[in-house]
Amino acid sequence: MPLSRPRAAVLAAALLAAISMPTMAAPDPFGRALEPLLQAEFALQAGRLDEAAKGYLEAAEAAGDPVLSERATRIALLAKDEERAARALELWREQGGEGVDVLAAEATLAMRRGQDRAARRHLLRLMATPDGWRQTLGVLGAGARDPEQAAELLEYLIDRDAIPTQLQAWLAFGGLAQRVDAPELAERIVAEVVERFPGEPRVALLRASQLREAGDKDKALEALAAIDAQAEHDADLRLSLASEYDALGELGRSERTLARGPQDDQTYALRASLLARAEDNDALKALYGELARDAVRPDPQRRLLLGQVAEFLELHDEALEWYRGVPGGPQRWLAQLRATNVLHELGRADEAYAALGDIQDDAEAPETVRRDAYLLEASLREKDGQPEAEMDAFARALAAFPDEPEVLYARALTYERRDDIPRAEADFRRILVAEPDSVAALNALGYTLADRTDRYQEALELINRARAAAPDNAAIIDSYGWVLYRLGRNEEALTELRRAYALQKDAEIAAHVGEVLWVMGRRDEARRYFDEAREIDPDNRALKRALEKTGA
Repeated sequence: MPLSRPRAAVLAAALLAAISMPTMAAPDPFGRALEPLLQAEFALQAGRLDEAAKGYLEAAEAAGDPVLSERATRIALLAKDEERAARALELWREQGGEGVDVLAAEATLAMRRGQDRAARRHLLRLMATPDGWRQTLGVLGAGARDPEQAAELLEYLIDRDAIPTQLQAWLAFGGLAQRVDAPELAERIVAEVVERFPGEPRVALLRASQLREAGDKDKALEALAAIDAQAEHDADLRLSLASEYDALGELGRSERTLARGPQDDQTYALRASLLARAEDNDALKALYGELARDAVRPDPQRRLLLGQVAEFLELHDEALEWYRGVPGGPQRWLAQLRATNVLHELGRADEAYAALGDIQDDAEAPETVRRDAYLLEASLREKDGQPEAEMDAFARALAAFPDEPEVLYARALTYERRDDIPRAEADFRRILVAEPDSVAALNALGYTLADRTDRYQEALELINRARAAAPDNAAIIDSYGWVLYRLGRNEEALTELRRAYALQKDAEIAAHVGEVLWVMGRRDEARRYFDEAREIDPDNRALKRALEKTGA
Protein backbone atom coordinates (compact mmCIF):
# COMPACT_ATOMS: atom_id res chain seq x y z
CA MET A 1 0.00 0.00 0.00
CA PRO A 2 1.45 3.40 -0.95
CA LEU A 3 2.87 5.54 1.80
CA SER A 4 0.61 8.52 2.18
CA ARG A 5 2.09 12.01 2.08
CA PRO A 6 1.07 12.70 5.68
CA ARG A 7 3.00 9.62 6.76
CA ALA A 8 6.08 10.81 4.89
CA ALA A 9 5.72 14.18 6.60
CA VAL A 10 5.48 12.45 9.97
CA LEU A 11 8.67 10.57 9.20
CA ALA A 12 10.39 13.85 8.32
CA ALA A 13 9.21 15.34 11.60
CA ALA A 14 10.50 12.33 13.50
CA LEU A 15 13.90 12.68 11.88
CA LEU A 16 13.93 16.39 12.73
CA ALA A 17 13.07 15.61 16.34
CA ALA A 18 15.84 13.03 16.49
CA ILE A 19 18.54 15.49 15.50
CA SER A 20 17.09 18.26 17.70
CA MET A 21 17.21 16.38 21.00
CA PRO A 22 19.63 18.22 23.30
CA THR A 23 20.55 15.22 25.40
CA MET A 24 21.87 12.87 22.76
CA ALA A 25 23.30 12.94 19.27
CA ALA A 26 21.11 11.85 16.40
CA PRO A 27 21.93 8.59 14.67
CA ASP A 28 24.07 9.59 11.71
CA PRO A 29 21.94 7.87 9.00
CA PHE A 30 18.84 9.75 10.09
CA GLY A 31 20.69 13.04 10.14
CA ARG A 32 21.93 12.48 6.61
CA ALA A 33 18.43 11.52 5.46
CA LEU A 34 16.65 14.58 6.79
CA GLU A 35 17.79 17.19 4.27
CA PRO A 36 17.06 15.18 1.09
CA LEU A 37 13.76 14.01 2.57
CA LEU A 38 12.62 17.54 3.25
CA GLN A 39 13.79 18.59 -0.21
CA ALA A 40 11.81 15.71 -1.67
CA GLU A 41 8.69 16.72 0.23
CA PHE A 42 8.98 20.33 -0.92
CA ALA A 43 9.58 19.18 -4.51
CA LEU A 44 6.55 16.93 -4.34
CA GLN A 45 4.48 19.82 -2.97
CA ALA A 46 5.62 21.85 -5.97
CA GLY A 47 4.83 19.08 -8.44
CA ARG A 48 8.47 18.61 -9.47
CA LEU A 49 8.45 14.83 -9.57
CA ASP A 50 11.96 14.45 -10.94
CA GLU A 51 13.42 16.38 -7.99
CA ALA A 52 11.16 14.48 -5.58
CA ALA A 53 12.36 11.14 -6.96
CA LYS A 54 15.98 12.24 -6.52
CA GLY A 55 15.43 13.42 -2.95
CA TYR A 56 13.51 10.36 -1.81
CA LEU A 57 16.17 8.05 -3.23
CA GLU A 58 18.95 9.94 -1.44
CA ALA A 59 16.97 9.84 1.82
CA ALA A 60 16.29 6.12 1.41
CA GLU A 61 19.98 5.44 0.76
CA ALA A 62 21.00 7.44 3.83
CA ALA A 63 18.38 6.14 6.28
CA GLY A 64 18.24 2.49 5.31
CA ASP A 65 14.50 2.61 5.96
CA PRO A 66 12.19 0.32 3.89
CA VAL A 67 9.29 2.80 4.17
CA LEU A 68 11.39 5.47 2.48
CA SER A 69 12.63 2.99 -0.11
CA GLU A 70 9.06 2.05 -0.98
CA ARG A 71 8.14 5.72 -1.26
CA ALA A 72 11.19 6.40 -3.42
CA THR A 73 10.21 3.53 -5.72
CA ARG A 74 6.67 4.73 -6.18
CA ILE A 75 7.60 8.38 -6.77
CA ALA A 76 10.28 7.40 -9.29
CA LEU A 77 7.79 5.25 -11.17
CA LEU A 78 5.32 8.12 -11.18
CA ALA A 79 8.05 10.43 -12.48
CA LYS A 80 8.93 7.87 -15.17
CA ASP A 81 12.49 7.86 -13.83
CA GLU A 82 13.26 4.20 -14.46
CA GLU A 83 16.90 4.37 -13.32
CA ARG A 84 16.04 5.75 -9.89
CA ALA A 85 13.03 3.42 -9.61
CA ALA A 86 15.35 0.45 -10.16
CA ARG A 87 17.84 1.67 -7.54
CA ALA A 88 15.08 2.38 -5.01
CA LEU A 89 13.48 -0.99 -5.64
CA GLU A 90 16.80 -2.74 -5.08
CA LEU A 91 17.18 -0.88 -1.78
CA TRP A 92 13.65 -1.82 -0.79
CA ARG A 93 14.39 -5.50 -1.34
CA GLU A 94 17.74 -5.30 0.49
CA GLN A 95 15.99 -3.70 3.47
CA GLY A 96 13.52 -6.54 3.80
CA GLY A 97 10.79 -5.48 1.40
CA GLU A 98 8.84 -8.46 0.14
CA GLY A 99 5.35 -9.61 -0.79
CA VAL A 100 2.84 -8.40 -3.30
CA ASP A 101 3.81 -4.71 -3.16
CA VAL A 102 7.39 -5.44 -4.16
CA LEU A 103 6.31 -7.88 -6.86
CA ALA A 104 3.88 -5.31 -8.22
CA ALA A 105 6.59 -2.65 -8.33
CA GLU A 106 9.00 -5.07 -10.05
CA ALA A 107 6.40 -5.92 -12.68
CA THR A 108 5.55 -2.26 -13.25
CA LEU A 109 9.20 -1.28 -13.69
CA ALA A 110 9.80 -4.15 -16.12
CA MET A 111 6.77 -3.11 -18.17
CA ARG A 112 7.88 0.52 -18.27
CA ARG A 113 11.32 -0.60 -19.53
CA GLY A 114 9.77 -2.80 -22.21
CA GLN A 115 11.25 -5.90 -20.54
CA ASP A 116 8.24 -8.09 -21.18
CA ARG A 117 10.03 -11.35 -20.33
CA ALA A 118 10.88 -10.04 -16.86
CA ALA A 119 7.38 -8.56 -16.51
CA ARG A 120 5.85 -11.97 -17.27
CA ARG A 121 8.04 -13.59 -14.62
CA HIS A 122 7.07 -11.05 -11.97
CA LEU A 123 3.38 -11.21 -12.86
CA LEU A 124 3.35 -15.01 -12.62
CA ARG A 125 4.90 -14.78 -9.16
CA LEU A 126 2.37 -12.12 -8.21
CA MET A 127 -0.53 -14.23 -9.45
CA ALA A 128 0.71 -17.13 -7.31
CA THR A 129 0.27 -15.15 -4.09
CA PRO A 130 -3.02 -15.23 -2.14
CA ASP A 131 -5.40 -12.82 -3.85
CA GLY A 132 -2.50 -11.66 -6.02
CA TRP A 133 -4.78 -11.40 -9.03
CA ARG A 134 -6.17 -8.16 -7.63
CA GLN A 135 -2.70 -6.59 -7.54
CA THR A 136 -2.01 -7.94 -11.02
CA LEU A 137 -5.19 -6.34 -12.29
CA GLY A 138 -4.04 -2.97 -10.95
CA VAL A 139 -0.54 -3.36 -12.37
CA LEU A 140 -1.81 -4.18 -15.85
CA GLY A 141 -4.42 -1.44 -15.73
CA ALA A 142 -2.21 1.37 -14.46
CA GLY A 143 1.40 0.28 -14.94
CA ALA A 144 1.55 -0.78 -18.58
CA ARG A 145 3.17 1.52 -21.12
CA ASP A 146 0.11 1.27 -23.36
CA PRO A 147 -3.09 -0.81 -23.75
CA GLU A 148 -1.44 -3.14 -26.28
CA GLN A 149 1.21 -4.19 -23.75
CA ALA A 150 -1.44 -4.78 -21.08
CA ALA A 151 -3.42 -6.98 -23.49
CA GLU A 152 -0.36 -9.01 -24.50
CA LEU A 153 0.64 -9.68 -20.90
CA LEU A 154 -2.91 -10.60 -19.92
CA GLU A 155 -3.04 -13.07 -22.80
CA TYR A 156 0.24 -14.56 -21.58
CA LEU A 157 -1.25 -15.12 -18.12
CA ILE A 158 -4.25 -16.86 -19.66
CA ASP A 159 -1.96 -19.04 -21.80
CA ARG A 160 -0.13 -20.09 -18.65
CA ASP A 161 -3.40 -20.85 -16.83
CA ALA A 162 -2.36 -18.36 -14.15
CA ILE A 163 -5.80 -16.91 -13.43
CA PRO A 164 -7.36 -18.64 -10.40
CA THR A 165 -10.62 -20.53 -10.69
CA GLN A 166 -12.59 -17.69 -9.17
CA LEU A 167 -15.44 -16.17 -11.11
CA GLN A 168 -14.72 -12.70 -9.73
CA ALA A 169 -11.14 -12.85 -11.03
CA TRP A 170 -12.19 -13.93 -14.52
CA LEU A 171 -14.88 -11.29 -14.70
CA ALA A 172 -12.40 -8.62 -13.61
CA PHE A 173 -9.84 -9.61 -16.24
CA GLY A 174 -12.62 -9.78 -18.82
CA GLY A 175 -13.48 -6.20 -17.96
CA LEU A 176 -9.79 -5.23 -18.30
CA ALA A 177 -9.66 -6.79 -21.77
CA GLN A 178 -12.61 -4.64 -22.78
CA ARG A 179 -11.06 -1.47 -21.32
CA VAL A 180 -7.78 -1.94 -23.20
CA ASP A 181 -9.74 -2.42 -26.44
CA ALA A 182 -8.82 -6.07 -26.99
CA PRO A 183 -12.11 -7.57 -28.25
CA GLU A 184 -10.64 -10.90 -29.36
CA LEU A 185 -9.05 -11.41 -25.96
CA ALA A 186 -12.31 -10.44 -24.25
CA GLU A 187 -14.11 -13.01 -26.40
CA ARG A 188 -11.61 -15.65 -25.38
CA ILE A 189 -12.07 -14.85 -21.71
CA VAL A 190 -15.84 -15.11 -22.07
CA ALA A 191 -15.45 -18.54 -23.68
CA GLU A 192 -13.20 -19.65 -20.82
CA VAL A 193 -15.67 -18.37 -18.24
CA VAL A 194 -18.58 -20.16 -19.92
CA GLU A 195 -16.63 -23.41 -19.84
CA ARG A 196 -15.38 -23.02 -16.28
CA PHE A 197 -18.59 -21.67 -14.71
CA PRO A 198 -21.52 -23.17 -16.64
CA GLY A 199 -24.91 -21.70 -15.82
CA GLU A 200 -23.49 -18.70 -13.94
CA PRO A 201 -25.64 -15.68 -14.83
CA ARG A 202 -22.86 -13.15 -14.35
CA VAL A 203 -21.11 -14.74 -17.33
CA ALA A 204 -24.03 -13.61 -19.48
CA LEU A 205 -23.61 -10.10 -18.07
CA LEU A 206 -19.95 -10.09 -19.08
CA ARG A 207 -20.86 -11.43 -22.50
CA ALA A 208 -23.51 -8.75 -22.95
CA SER A 209 -21.07 -6.05 -21.87
CA GLN A 210 -18.51 -7.33 -24.37
CA LEU A 211 -21.05 -7.40 -27.20
CA ARG A 212 -22.19 -3.90 -26.27
CA GLU A 213 -18.61 -2.62 -26.47
CA ALA A 214 -18.32 -4.30 -29.87
CA GLY A 215 -21.47 -2.52 -31.03
CA ASP A 216 -23.61 -5.67 -31.38
CA LYS A 217 -26.67 -4.60 -29.42
CA ASP A 218 -28.99 -7.36 -30.69
CA LYS A 219 -26.74 -10.16 -29.50
CA ALA A 220 -26.14 -8.36 -26.22
CA LEU A 221 -29.89 -8.29 -25.64
CA GLU A 222 -30.08 -12.01 -26.46
CA ALA A 223 -27.44 -12.72 -23.83
CA LEU A 224 -29.40 -10.78 -21.23
CA ALA A 225 -32.68 -12.44 -22.18
CA ALA A 226 -31.12 -15.81 -21.37
CA ILE A 227 -30.80 -14.89 -17.67
CA ASP A 228 -33.97 -12.84 -17.37
CA ALA A 229 -35.87 -15.54 -15.49
CA GLN A 230 -33.01 -16.09 -13.04
CA ALA A 231 -33.25 -12.46 -11.92
CA GLU A 232 -36.78 -13.00 -10.64
CA HIS A 233 -35.62 -14.04 -7.17
CA ASP A 234 -32.13 -12.51 -7.04
CA ALA A 235 -32.03 -8.82 -6.08
CA ASP A 236 -28.33 -8.34 -6.87
CA LEU A 237 -28.67 -9.96 -10.28
CA ARG A 238 -31.77 -7.90 -10.96
CA LEU A 239 -29.85 -4.70 -10.25
CA SER A 240 -26.93 -5.78 -12.46
CA LEU A 241 -29.28 -6.79 -15.26
CA ALA A 242 -31.08 -3.45 -15.05
CA SER A 243 -27.73 -1.65 -15.14
CA GLU A 244 -26.69 -3.46 -18.32
CA TYR A 245 -30.03 -2.71 -19.98
CA ASP A 246 -29.44 0.93 -19.03
CA ALA A 247 -25.97 0.88 -20.61
CA LEU A 248 -27.53 -0.51 -23.79
CA GLY A 249 -29.98 2.38 -23.88
CA GLU A 250 -32.91 0.11 -23.06
CA LEU A 251 -34.28 2.29 -20.29
CA GLY A 252 -37.76 0.78 -20.37
CA ARG A 253 -36.43 -2.75 -19.99
CA SER A 254 -34.19 -1.58 -17.20
CA GLU A 255 -37.14 -0.08 -15.32
CA ARG A 256 -39.33 -3.15 -15.86
CA THR A 257 -36.55 -5.36 -14.52
CA LEU A 258 -36.34 -3.33 -11.31
CA ALA A 259 -40.14 -3.38 -10.97
CA ARG A 260 -40.25 -7.16 -10.70
CA GLY A 261 -38.93 -7.50 -7.16
CA PRO A 262 -39.78 -6.06 -3.75
CA GLN A 263 -39.85 -2.27 -3.83
CA ASP A 264 -38.33 0.31 -1.53
CA ASP A 265 -37.62 4.02 -1.85
CA GLN A 266 -34.26 3.39 -3.51
CA THR A 267 -35.81 1.10 -6.12
CA TYR A 268 -38.64 3.54 -6.73
CA ALA A 269 -36.14 6.38 -7.16
CA LEU A 270 -34.10 4.37 -9.68
CA ARG A 271 -37.23 3.49 -11.62
CA ALA A 272 -38.40 7.08 -11.64
CA SER A 273 -35.01 8.27 -12.90
CA LEU A 274 -35.02 5.69 -15.71
CA LEU A 275 -38.53 6.59 -16.82
CA ALA A 276 -37.72 10.29 -16.72
CA ARG A 277 -34.65 9.77 -18.88
CA ALA A 278 -36.72 7.65 -21.26
CA GLU A 279 -39.30 10.45 -21.35
CA ASP A 280 -41.96 7.80 -20.73
CA ASN A 281 -44.41 10.10 -18.99
CA ASP A 282 -47.27 7.59 -19.05
CA ALA A 283 -45.26 5.00 -17.12
CA LEU A 284 -43.88 7.67 -14.83
CA LYS A 285 -47.40 8.89 -14.06
CA ALA A 286 -48.42 5.32 -13.23
CA LEU A 287 -45.46 5.01 -10.87
CA TYR A 288 -46.31 8.39 -9.36
CA GLY A 289 -49.84 7.21 -8.68
CA GLU A 290 -48.56 4.02 -7.08
CA LEU A 291 -46.30 6.02 -4.78
CA ALA A 292 -48.99 8.57 -3.92
CA ARG A 293 -51.46 5.89 -2.84
CA ASP A 294 -48.96 4.71 -0.26
CA ALA A 295 -48.11 8.20 1.06
CA VAL A 296 -50.88 8.61 3.63
CA ARG A 297 -48.42 8.42 6.51
CA PRO A 298 -46.05 11.40 6.67
CA ASP A 299 -42.90 9.54 5.64
CA PRO A 300 -40.17 12.14 4.88
CA GLN A 301 -38.31 10.02 2.34
CA ARG A 302 -41.45 9.02 0.44
CA ARG A 303 -42.77 12.58 0.25
CA LEU A 304 -39.41 13.85 -0.91
CA LEU A 305 -39.40 11.20 -3.62
CA LEU A 306 -42.94 12.11 -4.66
CA GLY A 307 -41.90 15.73 -4.97
CA GLN A 308 -38.98 14.73 -7.19
CA VAL A 309 -41.17 12.55 -9.42
CA ALA A 310 -43.72 15.35 -9.68
CA GLU A 311 -40.86 17.62 -10.79
CA PHE A 312 -39.91 15.11 -13.48
CA LEU A 313 -43.51 15.23 -14.68
CA GLU A 314 -43.53 19.04 -14.52
CA LEU A 315 -46.41 18.85 -12.05
CA HIS A 316 -44.88 21.78 -10.25
CA ASP A 317 -47.83 22.68 -8.03
CA GLU A 318 -48.03 19.10 -6.76
CA ALA A 319 -44.25 18.94 -6.35
CA LEU A 320 -44.37 22.09 -4.24
CA GLU A 321 -47.09 20.57 -2.07
CA TRP A 322 -45.14 17.37 -1.51
CA TYR A 323 -41.96 19.25 -0.65
CA ARG A 324 -43.77 21.48 1.80
CA GLY A 325 -45.31 18.39 3.36
CA VAL A 326 -42.01 16.75 4.27
CA PRO A 327 -42.39 16.65 8.06
CA GLY A 328 -38.82 16.61 9.32
CA GLY A 329 -35.48 14.89 9.33
CA PRO A 330 -32.60 15.68 6.98
CA GLN A 331 -35.02 15.30 4.06
CA ARG A 332 -36.81 18.50 5.16
CA TRP A 333 -33.83 20.68 4.24
CA LEU A 334 -33.38 19.11 0.83
CA ALA A 335 -37.13 19.48 0.26
CA GLN A 336 -36.89 23.18 1.08
CA LEU A 337 -34.10 23.65 -1.44
CA ARG A 338 -36.01 21.71 -4.10
CA ALA A 339 -39.11 23.78 -3.37
CA THR A 340 -37.25 26.97 -4.29
CA ASN A 341 -36.30 25.42 -7.61
CA VAL A 342 -39.96 24.52 -8.22
CA LEU A 343 -41.02 28.08 -7.46
CA HIS A 344 -38.54 29.27 -10.05
CA GLU A 345 -39.95 26.80 -12.61
CA LEU A 346 -43.43 28.14 -11.85
CA GLY A 347 -42.24 31.61 -12.84
CA ARG A 348 -42.29 32.80 -9.26
CA ALA A 349 -38.64 33.81 -9.22
CA ASP A 350 -39.04 36.52 -6.57
CA GLU A 351 -40.56 33.98 -4.17
CA ALA A 352 -37.80 31.50 -5.01
CA TYR A 353 -35.04 33.99 -4.24
CA ALA A 354 -36.83 35.10 -1.05
CA ALA A 355 -37.11 31.47 0.08
CA LEU A 356 -33.42 30.91 -0.63
CA GLY A 357 -32.64 34.03 1.41
CA ASP A 358 -34.65 32.61 4.31
CA ILE A 359 -32.63 29.38 4.19
CA GLN A 360 -29.36 31.32 3.98
CA ASP A 361 -30.34 33.27 7.11
CA ASP A 362 -31.76 30.31 9.06
CA ALA A 363 -29.43 29.66 12.00
CA GLU A 364 -31.03 26.23 12.52
CA ALA A 365 -30.22 25.05 9.02
CA PRO A 366 -27.11 22.86 8.65
CA GLU A 367 -24.16 24.79 7.24
CA THR A 368 -24.04 22.63 4.13
CA VAL A 369 -27.69 23.45 3.41
CA ARG A 370 -27.11 27.19 3.86
CA ARG A 371 -24.07 26.98 1.59
CA ASP A 372 -26.04 25.06 -1.03
CA ALA A 373 -28.76 27.72 -0.90
CA TYR A 374 -26.19 30.27 -2.07
CA LEU A 375 -24.94 27.90 -4.78
CA LEU A 376 -28.47 27.23 -5.98
CA GLU A 377 -29.17 30.95 -6.07
CA ALA A 378 -26.08 31.50 -8.22
CA SER A 379 -27.23 28.75 -10.57
CA LEU A 380 -30.71 30.22 -10.91
CA ARG A 381 -29.29 33.71 -11.43
CA GLU A 382 -27.18 32.35 -14.27
CA LYS A 383 -30.26 30.70 -15.77
CA ASP A 384 -32.08 34.04 -15.56
CA GLY A 385 -29.25 35.80 -17.38
CA GLN A 386 -28.24 37.86 -14.33
CA PRO A 387 -24.41 37.64 -14.28
CA GLU A 388 -23.94 40.40 -11.70
CA ALA A 389 -26.51 38.86 -9.35
CA GLU A 390 -24.86 35.46 -9.84
CA MET A 391 -21.53 36.89 -8.73
CA ASP A 392 -23.22 38.66 -5.83
CA ALA A 393 -24.59 35.29 -4.63
CA PHE A 394 -21.08 33.87 -4.66
CA ALA A 395 -19.75 36.93 -2.81
CA ARG A 396 -22.40 36.68 -0.10
CA ALA A 397 -21.68 32.97 0.24
CA LEU A 398 -18.01 33.69 0.82
CA ALA A 399 -18.88 36.40 3.32
CA ALA A 400 -20.92 33.85 5.26
CA PHE A 401 -18.45 30.99 4.71
CA PRO A 402 -14.99 32.50 4.16
CA ASP A 403 -12.81 30.51 1.76
CA GLU A 404 -15.43 27.74 1.48
CA PRO A 405 -13.90 25.36 -1.12
CA GLU A 406 -17.20 24.36 -2.76
CA VAL A 407 -18.13 28.00 -3.36
CA LEU A 408 -14.69 28.99 -4.61
CA TYR A 409 -14.62 25.98 -6.91
CA ALA A 410 -18.05 26.79 -8.37
CA ARG A 411 -17.12 30.44 -8.87
CA ALA A 412 -13.82 29.47 -10.49
CA LEU A 413 -15.65 27.29 -13.01
CA THR A 414 -18.00 30.19 -13.72
CA TYR A 415 -15.06 32.50 -14.36
CA GLU A 416 -13.47 29.90 -16.63
CA ARG A 417 -16.72 29.54 -18.58
CA ARG A 418 -16.69 33.35 -19.05
CA ASP A 419 -13.05 33.23 -20.24
CA ASP A 420 -11.90 35.18 -17.17
CA ILE A 421 -8.92 32.93 -16.54
CA PRO A 422 -7.06 35.20 -14.07
CA ARG A 423 -10.02 35.25 -11.69
CA ALA A 424 -10.61 31.50 -12.11
CA GLU A 425 -6.97 30.92 -11.24
CA ALA A 426 -7.22 33.19 -8.20
CA ASP A 427 -10.13 31.20 -6.78
CA PHE A 428 -8.45 27.84 -7.37
CA ARG A 429 -5.35 29.18 -5.61
CA ARG A 430 -7.44 30.38 -2.66
CA ILE A 431 -8.61 26.80 -2.22
CA LEU A 432 -5.01 25.60 -2.31
CA VAL A 433 -3.94 28.12 0.33
CA ALA A 434 -6.39 26.53 2.77
CA GLU A 435 -6.12 22.98 1.40
CA PRO A 436 -2.72 22.53 -0.27
CA ASP A 437 -3.47 18.89 -1.04
CA SER A 438 -6.90 19.46 -2.63
CA VAL A 439 -6.70 17.07 -5.54
CA ALA A 440 -9.76 18.61 -7.22
CA ALA A 441 -8.32 22.13 -7.10
CA LEU A 442 -4.83 21.03 -8.18
CA ASN A 443 -6.24 19.16 -11.15
CA ALA A 444 -8.73 21.88 -12.11
CA LEU A 445 -6.13 24.66 -11.96
CA GLY A 446 -3.53 22.57 -13.80
CA TYR A 447 -5.98 21.65 -16.52
CA THR A 448 -7.18 25.25 -16.86
CA LEU A 449 -3.62 26.52 -17.28
CA ALA A 450 -2.86 23.78 -19.80
CA ASP A 451 -6.06 24.31 -21.76
CA ARG A 452 -6.48 28.08 -21.66
CA THR A 453 -2.94 29.50 -21.33
CA ASP A 454 0.58 28.75 -22.51
CA ARG A 455 1.91 28.19 -18.96
CA TYR A 456 2.38 24.51 -19.63
CA GLN A 457 5.26 23.78 -17.27
CA GLU A 458 3.38 25.33 -14.36
CA ALA A 459 0.31 23.31 -15.35
CA LEU A 460 2.39 20.13 -15.43
CA GLU A 461 3.68 20.73 -11.90
CA LEU A 462 0.16 21.23 -10.54
CA ILE A 463 -1.14 18.13 -12.29
CA ASN A 464 1.84 16.14 -11.04
CA ARG A 465 0.89 17.07 -7.49
CA ALA A 466 -2.58 15.69 -8.14
CA ARG A 467 -1.10 12.58 -9.76
CA ALA A 468 1.03 11.92 -6.70
CA ALA A 469 -2.11 11.85 -4.55
CA ALA A 470 -4.40 9.98 -6.98
CA PRO A 471 -2.33 8.28 -9.71
CA ASP A 472 -5.20 6.15 -11.03
CA ASN A 473 -7.84 8.89 -11.29
CA ALA A 474 -9.11 9.07 -14.88
CA ALA A 475 -9.75 12.83 -14.80
CA ILE A 476 -6.22 13.51 -13.56
CA ILE A 477 -4.67 11.15 -16.11
CA ASP A 478 -6.65 13.01 -18.79
CA SER A 479 -5.28 16.34 -17.54
CA TYR A 480 -1.76 14.88 -17.58
CA GLY A 481 -2.17 13.62 -21.12
CA TRP A 482 -3.58 16.98 -22.21
CA VAL A 483 -0.68 19.00 -20.83
CA LEU A 484 1.78 16.58 -22.46
CA TYR A 485 0.00 17.26 -25.76
CA ARG A 486 0.23 21.00 -25.21
CA LEU A 487 3.96 20.52 -24.56
CA GLY A 488 4.28 18.78 -27.94
CA ARG A 489 4.88 15.31 -26.46
CA ASN A 490 2.20 13.71 -28.60
CA GLU A 491 3.14 10.03 -28.29
CA GLU A 492 3.28 10.24 -24.50
CA ALA A 493 0.07 12.24 -24.48
CA LEU A 494 -1.77 9.66 -26.55
CA THR A 495 -0.69 6.85 -24.22
CA GLU A 496 -1.97 8.69 -21.15
CA LEU A 497 -5.21 9.85 -22.77
CA ARG A 498 -6.03 6.37 -24.00
CA ARG A 499 -5.35 5.04 -20.50
CA ALA A 500 -7.75 7.64 -19.08
CA TYR A 501 -10.41 6.69 -21.61
CA ALA A 502 -9.99 3.01 -20.75
CA LEU A 503 -10.75 3.91 -17.13
CA GLN A 504 -13.68 6.21 -17.87
CA LYS A 505 -15.75 6.54 -21.04
CA ASP A 506 -16.12 10.32 -21.00
CA ALA A 507 -16.88 12.69 -23.88
CA GLU A 508 -14.14 15.16 -22.97
CA ILE A 509 -11.48 12.44 -22.74
CA ALA A 510 -12.62 10.97 -26.06
CA ALA A 511 -12.42 14.43 -27.64
CA HIS A 512 -8.88 14.84 -26.34
CA VAL A 513 -7.83 11.45 -27.75
CA GLY A 514 -9.41 12.37 -31.07
CA GLU A 515 -7.64 15.72 -31.29
CA VAL A 516 -4.22 14.22 -30.56
CA LEU A 517 -4.77 11.46 -33.14
CA TRP A 518 -5.86 14.06 -35.68
CA VAL A 519 -2.74 16.16 -35.14
CA MET A 520 -0.64 13.01 -35.50
CA GLY A 521 -2.24 12.33 -38.88
CA ARG A 522 -4.27 9.30 -37.75
CA ARG A 523 -7.55 10.80 -38.84
CA ASP A 524 -9.69 7.69 -39.24
CA GLU A 525 -8.95 6.74 -35.64
CA ALA A 526 -9.61 10.32 -34.58
CA ARG A 527 -13.05 10.33 -36.21
CA ARG A 528 -13.94 7.15 -34.31
CA TYR A 529 -13.20 8.85 -30.99
CA PHE A 530 -15.06 11.99 -32.04
CA ASP A 531 -18.08 9.82 -32.91
CA GLU A 532 -17.90 8.13 -29.52
CA ALA A 533 -17.72 11.53 -27.82
CA ARG A 534 -20.83 12.65 -29.72
CA GLU A 535 -22.72 9.56 -28.54
CA ILE A 536 -21.80 10.26 -24.91
CA ASP A 537 -22.41 14.04 -24.88
CA PRO A 538 -22.89 15.91 -28.15
CA ASP A 539 -22.88 19.27 -26.34
CA ASN A 540 -19.55 18.78 -24.58
CA ARG A 541 -17.48 21.99 -24.75
CA ALA A 542 -14.15 20.19 -25.30
CA LEU A 543 -15.69 18.19 -28.15
CA LYS A 544 -17.03 21.31 -29.83
CA ARG A 545 -13.65 23.03 -29.57
CA ALA A 546 -11.84 19.97 -30.95
CA LEU A 547 -14.22 19.67 -33.90
CA GLU A 548 -13.87 23.37 -34.65
CA LYS A 549 -10.09 23.19 -34.45
CA THR A 550 -9.71 20.07 -36.59
CA GLY A 551 -12.63 20.54 -38.95
CA ALA A 552 -13.52 16.88 -38.45
